[in-house]
Amino acid sequence: MTGRTGRGRKILRVAVSGALIAVAFGFVVPHVASYRSVWASMTAMTWPYALLVGAAAAASMVSYWITIRAVLPALRLRQAAAVNLGSNAVASTFPAGGAIAMGVSWAMLSSWGLSTADFVLYALVTGIWNIFALLGLPVLALLILTTTSRPDAALISGAAVGMALLATGVCGLVMLLRSQACAIRTGHALQPPLTFVCRLTRRPPPADTAASLAGFRERAGTLLAARGGRITAATVASNLTLWLVLLACLRGTGLSQAELPWQTSLAAFALIRLLTALPITPGGLGITELGLIGTLAAGGGHHVSVQVTAAVLIFRAVTYLPPIPLGALACLTWRLAPALISGQPSPSAVLAADDHLAAAGVAGQVDEGCGGLIQVVDHAFRAG
Repeated sequence: MTGRTGRGRKILRVAVSGALIAVAFGFVVPHVASYRSVWASMTAMTWPYALLVGAAAAASMVSYWITIRAVLPALRLRQAAAVNLGSNAVASTFPAGGAIAMGVSWAMLSSWGLSTADFVLYALVTGIWNIFALLGLPVLALLILTTTSRPDAALISGAAVGMALLATGVCGLVMLLRSQACAIRTGHALQPPLTFVCRLTRRPPPADTAASLAGFRERAGTLLAARGGRITAATVASNLTLWLVLLACLRGTGLSQAELPWQTSLAAFALIRLLTALPITPGGLGITELGLIGTLAAGGGHHVSVQVTAAVLIFRAVTYLPPIPLGALACLTWRLAPALISGQPSPSAVLAADDHLAAAGVAGQVDEGCGGLIQVVDHAFRAG
């Protein structure tokens, strides 16, 4: 019965994602601007702007490799690239592919000698910093937008929610890192709800959440004391370079500063990034496009709607599509010619990576929900 229920959820998830994508690109986008007019706007982009868009997209891709190296300085840049591209390819292809993407990252990093505890630290620190960036961007955009125009209610609400959650998260993290007693008390407080969630998802509950948080506190404190500034700067840069790709696409389709200020594009980008933080479809496909088009083209007339639609579709094409074939190539290279990436292939490490792939579900069984990560955190930090 459990197996049938799991298969049913997967089928439902795929069906819902497919339906949302079909509605977005088959009905809503053509209603805003016909694909013929959008294509004409795309092909009108000059070569200098096309090169600018390509350079911005490449810089955005590389910026996240630098973020990975900020957390894991022992990695080479090509290893960080393989991890990022491989996991992104999975996350952008499968509905709710985050669990499999984490399994791909885990398998690659463990094959290069990274311990389970260090991987969990890497996953949690990068995840927390990305969340902080998503929450902080609307606040930054609101402050910048107030210098040129009056922000709309959606951005004000998003910035207010982001500021409240960001302040709460930062304060909680600081207290957790500065106080062992706080970490232990937080762990004891989280034990009952985590146990309840694990039971709902039919997974074994963590044995000692307090010990896990205490272990995270020690490791994270050491990492952030040494590299916290670099991690923060790299995370901010990776988010801003992604926005610069969107801005380059808007300018490339002919939208001037007078027609669509860069401040407005930053505000729309920040708001949509926050609203699509939970990937209902693979990589937010369909939802991100509709959100950006609806926000940027609001009240701009048909001509602006066509140019905005063209710019958003180009933006998504150059940021969403390239990591898929590149990620597949990275995974194949890692499996078949690991020396090209790491320079030091290890048969035992490859066997360990195979075990991690099987445990993560990449070879067949997908680790759904948060229970698997909770268990990893619990065992990793208590085992050291």
